[in-house]
Amino acid sequence: MDFFEENAGTPQDDAPFTVTEFTRRIKALVENTFGGVWIRGEVSNLRIQSSGHAYFTLKDAGAQLAAVAFRGTLVRAGTRLREGMQIVVFGQISIYEPRGNYQIIVRTFQEEGIGRLQEAFERLRRKLEAEGLFDKSLKRALPTLPRTIAFVTSPTGAAIRDFISILRRRDWAGRLIVIPAKVQGAGAAEEIVRGIEQASAIRDLELLVVGRGGGSLEDLWCFNEEIVARAVRASRVPVISAVGHEIDFTLSDFAADLRAETPSAAAEFISSARLEIADRFENASALLDDLTERAMQNFSQKLDLLESKLARHSPLSHLRLVRERLAGIASRIDSAITFRLTRSREKISHIGFSLEKQNPEHRVRLVRLHLEQLATRLRASGLESTLKRGFAVARDASTGKIIDRSRDVGFGQLVELEFSDGRTRVEGRDLN
Repeated sequence: MDFFEENAGTPQDDAPFTVTEFTRRIKALVENTFGGVWIRGEVSNLRIQSSGHAYFTLKDAGAQLAAVAFRGTLVRAGTRLREGMQIVVFGQISIYEPRGNYQIIVRTFQEEGIGRLQEAFERLRRKLEAEGLFDKSLKRALPTLPRTIAFVTSPTGAAIRDFISILRRRDWAGRLIVIPAKVQGAGAAEEIVRGIEQASAIRDLELLVVGRGGGSLEDLWCFNEEIVARAVRASRVPVISAVGHEIDFTLSDFAADLRAETPSAAAEFISSARLEIADRFENASALLDDLTERAMQNFSQKLDLLESKLARHSPLSHLRLVRERLAGIASRIDSAITFRLTRSREKISHIGFSLEKQNPEHRVRLVRLHLEQLATRLRASGLESTLKRGFAVARDASTGKIIDRSRDVGFGQLVELEFSDGRTRVEGRDLN
C-alpha cells in the first residue's frame, strides 16, 4: 500500500511509467514481500515438457496460480505429479514480465497429508525459536579429536553400518558406543530422548551423534518432536544431528550444536581433524626430511671443500707436487739429451756420407761402373749382336764394300750376305 501511495499523482505531476517499468516495479515489490511461501492446492493443466520441467496450475475453489517445477525439483521430490493431485508446495513468487502474470517457482512439494505435517513443524519451530532454543550463542564447540563418542540410532540400520565403515576407512582411533533406539514410528521420540539421557550419563563421553538414514517426512518425524529437540539441547556433551535428508531440516538439526546432512557426513567430520593432523604431520615430516637432506648436502659439500683444501696444503701434497715437478724436469732433460744425440748421429751420418762421396775409391768405382755401362751398350750395338737379332750385312763380293741400298745391286752382280752363323753369295736380279 505504501508503494502506491508514495507514487500517487496525476500525469501532469509525474511522467507516466512504461509498461516494462511498471511491471518491474510490481515484480520487485512482490518478490521482496514474499520470500519462500507454502501454498496448498490442486494440480490442474499439468504439462511435462521434453526438458523435464513441469508447468501446471495450482488451484482451489476460489482462485488459481500458475506454477513451474523444474526437472531437478521433480527428481528430488521422488513423487510424480498427477492431474487433480492435492499438494502443498514451497517456492518463490515471481512475476513473468513478458506476459505480466505472476507464478510460483516450486522448490519442493508434498502431497496434502505431508503438508499438514509441515504446518505442524513450522508452528513448533517458531515456538522453540521464540524461546531461544536455537540461538547460535548456545552452540558448543565440538572436540577436535574426540576419543569417545556415542551414536543414538537403530543398531540394525544402514546408518550405523555406513558410519562405522567410514570411521574405519579413515583410520579413526577411538571408542564408539552405540545406544539403540527406535528412529521411526510410535514411541521412537521417547526412545531417542532416553538414549540421549543415557549418553549424558557416560563419564568419558566427548561427543554424541543422533540420527538415522534417509526417508520420507513421516519417517523422519520423530526428530521433529519437541521432546527430542529439548533433549538434544539439554545434552551434557556436544551433539551432531545426522538425520539422512537433504532438503528439509528437522528440529533436532536446529537444536544440535552441528548439523550433518547424513550419518556418513558426520563420520567424515569426526575423522577429518585426525586426517588433517595426519596430513600436517606427514607434510612436516617430509619438510623435515627435506631440510635434513639439504643440511647434510651442505655439510657434505663443506667437508669436501675442507678436505680438498687440506689435501692441497698438506706436506704430502707439497712433496707429491715436488716429485711431479722433478719427474717433469727429468723427462724434459731426457728428451733433450735424446734429441741432441739423434741430431748428432744424423750429422755424423751426413758427414760420413759426404766423405764417402769424396773418397777416390768411390770415384773410381763410379767411373768403372760408367765404363761397364758404356761397354754393355757398345756390345749391344755391335755387328755380332745385330746379326744375332736376325739382321744380315750385304757386301759386294768383289770389293767387299757394304751395300746399303737395293739400287746399288746390278743385274748379275755377286752379293755376299753375312749372317750370324756364316756367309753366302747370291746373284743380283733386275728388280725394276
